[in-house]
Amino acid sequence: MNAGELLGDIPLDADLLFTDGLPQMDDEVGYRGAVAARAAGITYRQLDYWARTELVEPTVRGASGSGSQRLYGFRDILVLKLVKRLLDTGISLQQIRTAVEQLRVAGIRDLTGTTLMSDGASVYLCTSNDEVIDLVSRGQGVFGIAVGKVLREVESTLVDFDGQTTDPSDELAVRRVRRTA
Repeated sequence: MNAGELLGDIPLDADLLFTDGLPQMDDEVGYRGAVAARAAGITYRQLDYWARTELVEPTVRGASGSGSQRLYGFRDILVLKLVKRLLDTGISLQQIRTAVEQLRVAGIRDLTGTTLMSDGASVYLCTSNDEVIDLVSRGQGVFGIAVGKVLREVESTLVDFDGQTTDPSDELAVRRVRRTA
């Protein structure tokens, strides 16, 4: 059983990866690339590559030429962090692309109860404890990523960033704020 076998063809509104189980956020609010990369725990180079190769594209505002700035929404940053977690566990970028596409097609009704499981080669979507237990008992699930936990991590990271008066990617400015505080 793989992500494609687990998931049906349920369309999503506005091609968003996740629609339910998220905090209510204004769709017009976006995070600059440096903030999105830092919140997801990736480099700006990874962020740029994933946007150019359409793995995770910014939904608030895409690049529209030289000098334009992408703006990432909360959902985008959540997906970036999930991709990073899957990469850290040794999943190939090709498998991750397949899993992200399957998640887009399927939609997720409740992120807090969703777990991404993997055996190191394939990614499986589990929406119940029974599915997780079934995969583990058959030896297919070696590790899992609780999407709800990642969602809360991204949310708290962004809240921390919102509380700062400077761009967190500007290390010198952050040091100045600390010195004056």
